[in-house]
Order: sequence, then C-alpha cells, then structure tokens
Amino acid sequence: MSLERGIEHTPSPAALPRKLADILRPELGSLANEIVDEIRATIPAYARPLDGPYGKSIRAGVEYAITLFVAQIADPTVSKEQSHEVHHRLGQNEMREGRSLDTLQSAYRVGARVSWRRIMRVGRRSGLSSAVMSQLADAMLAFMDELASVALDGYLEAKARTAGALDTWRRKLLHLVLETPPAPAKAIAELAQLTGWTVPERATPVVLHPVNDTVRPRRHNVVDSDVLAELDCTEPRLLIPGEISGARLTTLQAALPDYRLSIGPCRPLDSVADSLRWAREALHLSERGIIPARRVIRAEEHLATLLVNADAALTSQLRDRLFAPLAEMTGKQQERLLETLRAWLDSQGNVVDIAERLQVHPQTVRYRMRQLQATFGKHLRDPGARFEMELALRAGVAPASAPAGYALPEVLPVPRKSPQWTPSGS
Repeated sequence: MSLERGIEHTPSPAALPRKLADILRPELGSLANEIVDEIRATIPAYARPLDGPYGKSIRAGVEYAITLFVAQIADPTVSKEQSHEVHHRLGQNEMREGRSLDTLQSAYRVGARVSWRRIMRVGRRSGLSSAVMSQLADAMLAFMDELASVALDGYLEAKARTAGALDTWRRKLLHLVLETPPAPAKAIAELAQLTGWTVPERATPVVLHPVNDTVRPRRHNVVDSDVLAELDCTEPRLLIPGEISGARLTTLQAALPDYRLSIGPCRPLDSVADSLRWAREALHLSERGIIPARRVIRAEEHLATLLVNADAALTSQLRDRLFAPLAEMTGKQQERLLETLRAWLDSQGNVVDIAERLQVHPQTVRYRMRQLQATFGKHLRDPGARFEMELALRAGVAPASAPAGYALPEVLPVPRKSPQWTPSGS
C-alpha cells in the first residue's frame, strides 16, 4: 500500500490543453474555501470549527489536491509525492479522530462535486468546447479517486496499528506468508507495510509445544517486535526473520518458558511453509521417541530422519517386505537380530565395532551374524537390499507383523572404520 500507488494506476491529464492551467489557477484560493465550507455544511462529522491543527490538515489536503491537479495540466511530469504524503496523513488522522471510512469517502465526493461545479462555470465563461470539458471531467474525477485511494491507505494503516487491530493483521500476515501454494509477494508486501513488518528475504519458522498439560496458551508473550506470532491456537507458531542466532534463541526461551521449541530450517519466504511442516514433523517424531525430546529441536539436524519417516504407511510396507523372514520369531528375537543388523550396517561389517556398539562379546556378534546370514542370505550381499534395510531400520515404524512389546532397535554411536562387507568379517 504505497503512497505512490496512484502514480502507477492513474494517468496525469496530459491530453488536456496546457492553457487550461492558466484559466484554472486563479480559481484555486476561492475553490479551496468553497470545498471546505461545503464539507462542513453537508457532513455533520466535520461541522466543528477547523481552526486547530486538525482543521489545518484538512484545509492543507484540499489545497494540495487542487493545486496538484492544475500543476499536472501545466506539466504532466510534476511529482505527486508531496500531495500523496499529505493525503496519506489525512487518512491516518481521520482514523485517529474516530471517523468512519464512509465519512472520509464522503468528503472526497463532496470535493469532486464542488470542483466540477466550479469547472463548469469557468468552462462556460472561457468558451471551452464540450470535448475539452469531457476530458477535464474525466481527468478530475480520476484524480480525486486517486487521492481518495491514498487517504484510504493511510486510514487502514492507522487502523491496523491500533493495539487490537495490529495483532489481528499480523496474524493474517503470518497466515498469508505460510499459505500453500505461496501467496503473491505483492500481497505480502502490502499487508506487511500495513502492519509495519519489514519483509525479510529468508525466515525461520518455530513450532511451539507446551511442556505440560497445565500450560495455557498466552496471546501476548513478550517476543521481539519483528516476530510474527500466533500463540492462542491449537498449534502455536512463530516466524523469525533470518536465522535464529544464539542470542535470539536465548530471548525466545526466556519469553516462552513454558514451551518446547521445534525450529525449522531458514528458508526463502516463498518456501517457509515447507520448513514449518518439517519443524512440526520433527516435534511429532520427538514425541514418539524417534529423535531426542529436547527443549529445543532443530529440524535441520534431523533431515534424513524426517525423510525416511515422511510416509509411515509406505515405510511400514517396506519393513514388512524386508523383514518377513522374522515374522515367526518372538519380539525379543526380532529386536536382537534387528539391532545386530543395524550395528552391522553402521559398522560396515566390522565385528569389533559391532561388539562395541552392542556391548557384547565378538563371539556373540559372530553367532548372531550367522543367524542373520541364515535368515536373509544373499540380501546381505546386495547393495540395494542393504540400502533398503538401513532406510527401514532408521525409520521409526515397527513392522506390522511385530508382536506386542516390540521395540525399535537402538545402537550406540561408535565411529566408523574401514568397510568389511562380509557377515563374518572381523
């Protein structure tokens, strides 16, 4: 919502004869008085004396408008910026004075009517042709519509920046930024200007989750003014401009002591909705024990886990197919062999490493590996099958055939060593 919007959409009266400026200029002083008097006489909200600062701003708006219109006839390239600034402030003042949009728009309609009445008189007196008068009417009406639009922007901006309205508009802005597919950049920019938010090139979403069931969402937690926030909803979230630095994170934790934070990767604004989805999924995986349940979770650190858990039904189908040979075993037997298989894959077949990971004797590892060899056979030597097995083991989905009490295998982290891809390697 720019002060220059009218420059883009409303042409200057360039086609009008420039001598009209000389004819109209002597009328400006008395015309400004006539417009102000008519506004006061016909619109009750403006009937009060206009001697103070408020009255001066209205009179200045009228004078700037008619002076600019005549100046554009003389020179179509003349700048509109100063007049637009005056009318933008006029719209802001109208809102602060408590007047309605209808009252503001009525004032512009009165100004257009009085101006046209004067132009008709001057035109007849000067012998202007009907074609010129028609052009003049079109140009004048378009110009008044332009200024009314600028004042409307100012009115809405002032309204948006009142305490309650600002919060509502900023929530709407957050929703707009997070739309899928992405909202037009122009729509975001206009709403951002209305709320005083500087549009960043990149932003970081944060999903919030209460640390316990007794926490009640609070709408006005003290977060930085450049943060878009929605806290009083079922899935509270924030949008932080740029990366979240250590200092920013400390501030967020202090402002939101009752929440866990799941932080998405910093992304361009048109793809930040994807990052929010990843942050939300990381939070869900932490609740299921698939990734560590910390006070602060960074989805960036768990992208592979997010990927392999993106489709639980598909992952479950893959596990059922791969681990069908284990279906007749007990839950304890399944758990032991799968944790051994996971350690073998992670250690690239090195028995010593596997033993360290599982905290068992190497001979136990060799015994289990013979069981794995008997169970899976040639699949352990097939790179494609090994890749699928590792995907399935890293996903947090138990096989559909698993008995009650089955637990996903966990492996202690041990540095990798040289690859030894034989099940009985040592």
